[in-house]
Amino acid sequence: MTSARLRFGDAEIARIGLGTNRLAHKPGNVAFIERALAAGVGMIDTAHTYTGGESEQTIGAALSGNPEGCVIATKGGGGGGPGRGRPELLHAEIEESLRRLRTDTIALYYLHRVDPETPLEESLAAIKEYRDRGKIRHVGISEVSIDEIERARRVVPIAAVQNHYNLSERKHEAVVDYCASENIPFVPFFPLRGEGGNALAELAARRRATPVQITLAWLLRRSPTMLPIPGTLSLEHLQENLASSQIELADSEFEALC
Repeated sequence: MTSARLRFGDAEIARIGLGTNRLAHKPGNVAFIERALAAGVGMIDTAHTYTGGESEQTIGAALSGNPEGCVIATKGGGGGGPGRGRPELLHAEIEESLRRLRTDTIALYYLHRVDPETPLEESLAAIKEYRDRGKIRHVGISEVSIDEIERARRVVPIAAVQNHYNLSERKHEAVVDYCASENIPFVPFFPLRGEGGNALAELAARRRATPVQITLAWLLRRSPTMLPIPGTLSLEHLQENLASSQIELADSEFEALC
């Protein structure tokens, strides 16, 4: 049976999160984040670069810290081209994220992308400095291979991996399985952009669910450590997404979408 929750650190959280790459800083969105937390979302995912920093600001205004039962995750060393993984730039971005999120400790901080100009180990060592100081609790890494994950783990414990993965984008199948075997949460970004074709539409109609809900149920069934973070600015859509964790696909239904 597919579990609706997974262990992250010393807590258990819901396996459906919220992506916030379109979250602008305005009162309606502050209220939306507050309601998302109340609805039971397991992870709120943002990044230093999202909406020019307004995504982090909005989350900080709504939550101001680390709420119980929900992981607030952000990222640095991403946008802007080669060189963004240099330690001094990562330190500056971490400090700014701490201020925007209005917290003393970031629950989960990802290296957003491996910098082609900076060794992975140097970038992660810079993040580890903040973990050692208690400013970051857990460290993650994004858009990486198994080899890069293993290199990263020699520098600092890796608590989550965030790669591009959905019904159509399957290049990271081996990473999904590696994370499951190592009990590392795998956080697929753009989880709903894949195409399920007629099989998805027919299954959704038969189960009286939306195609989005079936897609999320498929992802949850795919791996016990999968934690999708579909983006939305609608409380109704968020509630639909959360309800997908209650859909248990039969073997034949799961295989029809593989």
